[in-house]
Amino acid sequence: MSTAHTSVPEVLDALKDVTYPADKDGLVSAARQAGASEEVVKALRGIPAEEYTNREDVARSVRVDPDSDLGTNVTQRAEQARQGGKPGLSQHLREEPKTPIQEEFDR
Repeated sequence: MSTAHTSVPEVLDALKDVTYPADKDGLVSAARQAGASEEVVKALRGIPAEEYTNREDVARSVRVDPDSDLGTNVTQRAEQARQGGKPGLSQHLREEPKTPIQEEFDR
């Protein structure tokens, strides 16, 4: 398993000429045009596909070690990205819909 050996400041430095709002693909393209390392591009490819309004949004979303999701597979990471949640909110604290069995127990 490889890891992205980069930092948030390195990622943001590669995006210093970006005009916001920008989407994920635009950020990846801008980083490549700025001559960013493959590690920075890899970190940007790991962010959710949404529109970013400023550098702080990117800084909150970028994972400098995108391959180390503590044993989650690609499908689980995609599901987490789709579900979203507040920035910095742990997965176990996010609200999830109850199953019919859980609803029955609550009655």
